[in-house]
Amino acid sequence: MERAIDTQLEDLKKMILLMGGHVEKSLTQVTTALLSKDLGMFDEVHAIEKRINEDHIKVDNVCMNILAKQGPVAKDLRLIISVIKINNDLERMGDQTVNISYSGKDYLGRKPIQSQLGDIQKMSEIAGRMVKGSLDCFVRGDVEQAKQILLMDDEIDALKSKVFNDSKAHMKAHAEDVEAGLDLILIARNLERLGDHATNIAEDVIFAFTGKDVRHGGKFG
Repeated sequence: MERAIDTQLEDLKKMILLMGGHVEKSLTQVTTALLSKDLGMFDEVHAIEKRINEDHIKVDNVCMNILAKQGPVAKDLRLIISVIKINNDLERMGDQTVNISYSGKDYLGRKPIQSQLGDIQKMSEIAGRMVKGSLDCFVRGDVEQAKQILLMDDEIDALKSKVFNDSKAHMKAHAEDVEAGLDLILIARNLERLGDHATNIAEDVIFAFTGKDVRHGGKFG
């Protein structure tokens, strides 16, 4: 027999998926704006962030309502705790795309450093796959795939380091490009943080469906 809380939890999953879709769209939008030099697209990122913020409040309210009225225990409680944390990570991702839009606008107002944009694009693609993958894992309860998301974080970290090092080397050789180099470093840092938040979601999936805490180097097995 289906419990009332089961329907509510399914509704929560749908809300999280919708919010995640907005994050994915915002990341695609800000990356496309940067690569195509379309300043107008940056403004749309701010509009999407407003929706993400609205989603953030709605999800929190639903979670608080379930906690207050249903008194969930065991795996139901773990799932709701995970949703609250995932909700916060998605909201922060929205903030990061806005940060990228600010740095992107600044960057496009300067002489571009074209050699760095390929790595920025790769970082964005990996971050996007991590966001989508972590949310798919959450909806399906796919712990094994969540573990693979954690491994992808190393790829985005390596690319961030490459952008940092290449930008610093370029700035040393071309003092006139210091501001553009710093813009790229800020963009890479925010993309890396997006990956961190997707990693957090994957960790929450593992916790929600196994009860195991793999944060800070915790073991899968």
